[in-house]
Amino acid sequence: MNIEQRLQELEDRIAIRELIDQYTYCADTRDAEGQMAIFTVDTNFEVYMDEKIVTPTQVVTGRENLRPVFNDLNQYLSTMHFNGQSTVKLDGDKATGITYCRAYHLKVLDGVQKLMIAGIRYYDTMVKQDGAWLFSERKLKVCWIENR
Repeated sequence: MNIEQRLQELEDRIAIRELIDQYTYCADTRDAEGQMAIFTVDTNFEVYMDEKIVTPTQVVTGRENLRPVFNDLNQYLSTMHFNGQSTVKLDGDKATGITYCRAYHLKVLDGVQKLMIAGIRYYDTMVKQDGAWLFSERKLKVCWIENR
């Protein structure tokens, strides 16, 4: 691998990490449009409320159909997502990866704060289109949930 290829790989890895972090930033700031913009038009998004069950709880196909999924966060007074380690495998203009996340969701019901904390793993397929990395598939798998 020559220096230009190494530099491109580093740039791609940084851009992919920024993509992963942009997803959680948009979630926490309730920017559904911004969140949708980081997915391909023909994206596939799957939610598994129990990572041990092979059948997804929810499947959404197409970027425009993501809006209700992301707007669902509006039920919370506040959320905070912390991305942890990620593994990324690059293959030209395609990449796959797994990212760990801890998500905090705060509601106030009848004047009482309720906090839901979730351990999540994201299984991603990403593509580089017109120089930008986008999610072409994201599988959100909930590992555990704690309610306080």
